[in-house]
Amino acid sequence: MTGRKFGFILLVLLLPLIPVSAQHKVFTDALGFITQMESPPKRIISLAPNITEILFALDLGDNIVGVTRFCDYPLEALQKERIGGLVDPNLEKIISLNPDLIIGFRGNPIRLIKRMQEFNLPVFVLEMGITIESVFSVIETVAQITWVEKRAAKLLQPLRMRHKNIIFALKRVKNIPKVFVFLHGVGLWTCGKNSFMDDLLNKAKGKNIAGNIQKKWLLFNQEQLIAENPDFIIILSKSQEAFLEEKKTISKGVFLKNLQAVEQDNLYFLDENLATRPGPRIIDALNNLARIFHPEAFSNK
Repeated sequence: MTGRKFGFILLVLLLPLIPVSAQHKVFTDALGFITQMESPPKRIISLAPNITEILFALDLGDNIVGVTRFCDYPLEALQKERIGGLVDPNLEKIISLNPDLIIGFRGNPIRLIKRMQEFNLPVFVLEMGITIESVFSVIETVAQITWVEKRAAKLLQPLRMRHKNIIFALKRVKNIPKVFVFLHGVGLWTCGKNSFMDDLLNKAKGKNIAGNIQKKWLLFNQEQLIAENPDFIIILSKSQEAFLEEKKTISKGVFLKNLQAVEQDNLYFLDENLATRPGPRIIDALNNLARIFHPEAFSNK
C-alpha cells in the first residue's frame, strides 16, 4: 500500500474523532434581521429593563455585561455597566463592552439598531406585544437566542399556572368596576387600549375607562374623568410614599374629590415598574389588581 493511500485511509478513520463545532443557529428578529450564532452568548447587553429582568430570571445574570440606566431590578442589575437609556444608548460604550449579543426591542430607535448593524454588532430586536400571553412568548424567545430553552420552561410553568388560577378565580365574577389608571406625575396620564395595563385591567375583570382610545398612554380630560366617575383609581407610582402623596392631592382636589372612587377611598397603589414592564413580574401585577377589584373571589384562597 502506498504512503498516499495509507494516509487517506487514516484520515477517513480519524474523521469521526475530530471535534465538531457547536451547533449553528440562525434567528430572525421582529424587524426581519437575521442573527447567526455558533455558540451560546457569554457577553450580553440589554437595551430595556424588562429584558434585563428576563435575563436574570433565566439565571443569565453572570452573562450580562451592560444594561440601561433604568434597569434597577433585581438589585444585581445595579452592579452592571450602564450603556445609557432606552432611546439614547452610548454606542461607543456598547462597542467597548465587546458583546456577542445585544437584545433590544421595537421601542429602541431604529436608526440606532441600524447603526449597530453597520458596526457588525450582534443585535436582536424583540416584539413585546401588549398582552400577558405575549410576555410568555418574549421569555421563550429570549431563552432561545441565549440557548437556555429548558430554563424558560422551568420559569414559565409556575407563571402560567398562577395566570390560569387567577383567571379561574375570576370566572364567575359578574360585576365589572370602572377603573381609571393614573400615572404619577404631571397631568392625568393614563393607559389606552394598546397597552399592557389595559390587558391587565381586562383580565383582572375591571373596565378601563380609557380603553376605547387607540393609544398606549395619553393625557385624559378632567371633565371626561368626572363624567365617567370610576369605581377605582389605580395610581402607578415608584413607591408607597409617592402614592400616598398623590392620593392626598387627589382626595383634596376641588374637581376630583367628589368622584365615587375618592368618596369610597378606592384609591390603590400599584408599583409602576411591576405593571409596565412586560416581564416575569407581570403576574404579580395581575394578582394585585384582581384582589383589589374582587377580593371576594379570593376570600377562601
